[in-house]
Amino acid sequence: MKRLTTGTMLLASLALAIPAWAAPGQCSFTGFDTFACDIQFDGGGLAFGLPNGQVFAFAVTDQSEGQGYLIAADAAPGRPPVEIGSFEAQADQPGCWLAKDRDLTFCALVFE
Repeated sequence: MKRLTTGTMLLASLALAIPAWAAPGQCSFTGFDTFACDIQFDGGGLAFGLPNGQVFAFAVTDQSEGQGYLIAADAAPGRPPVEIGSFEAQADQPGCWLAKDRDLTFCALVFE
């Protein structure tokens, strides 16, 4: 049986300047059904590919807050990501974050 660990819990435990790494998991993002994903961690955030080819990147700014960004599927070097807003951790849904001002939610769970 596979156990799922929240991406948030892993970020919190690994936030001390570590090398980037990736882990298989399960993700969701507003507008898409739940999907299998490879979650990339860098110690201060995470990123995963969306089913449409875009990449969602999330940078933790506080214990329960962070900034979300979308990187276009056809992004070229030097092209900045699109900032999609501030997210807050959802206490009732571990691993899930909500951008209230844009009504966007994402969840990232890592297979353990």
